[in-house]
Amino acid sequence: MGYGDAWLAGGVGHVAQALVTTGILKKGNVLMEWPDGKQRCCWANPANPRYVAYHDDEWGVPVHDDDRLFEMLVLECFQAGLSWECILNKREAFRRAFDGFDLDAVCAYGQQKVEALLQDASIVRNRLKVGAAITNARIFRSMQEEHGSFAAFLWGWTDGKVVRETGLATSPLSDAVSADLKRRGMKFVGSTVVYAYLQAVGVIDSHEEGCFLHGK
Repeated sequence: MGYGDAWLAGGVGHVAQALVTTGILKKGNVLMEWPDGKQRCCWANPANPRYVAYHDDEWGVPVHDDDRLFEMLVLECFQAGLSWECILNKREAFRRAFDGFDLDAVCAYGQQKVEALLQDASIVRNRLKVGAAITNARIFRSMQEEHGSFAAFLWGWTDGKVVRETGLATSPLSDAVSADLKRRGMKFVGSTVVYAYLQAVGVIDSHEEGCFLHGK
């Protein structure tokens, strides 16, 4: 998912309870008293090392590589309506199922591959999202041809600069990018999904005040 407030609002009572019972408490929106002495954004689940590593090493780090940008676009679109932690836990299964997120391979998927994906219990088996991944891949490739790279398109919205803001689920920037992608025919790219995507790939840095990565 990418952004803390929506994660907290999205029915994560079991994690919130875990924070209370383990003594890892919040002060405002930032978790305190992590075992390693670092403070992190409130959405980083201390019970899931994969999630913590994602927060520490990937979330908010500027991405200019089209392969990574495509991977994250696929994953964020599958996340729509679900938790990001769920998708992150299935990330390697998605990577295997989608041929390593190879853009040319996904662009070439036909009905036989679609049906195979829908039979794969290790990923999210949603026909609309599977279809969207393929449609979005083909549009992603056309945007590479138009702009030289998808990264050039994406970072062009901010003149290559990182936007630093917290506490939002959408913004005028995500509204505009979402509208552009929808106009081109992409699916599952509403403003909330796009905002999370922009956070995930570092166009927007939303590490919260008190987090050891805030402002870095």
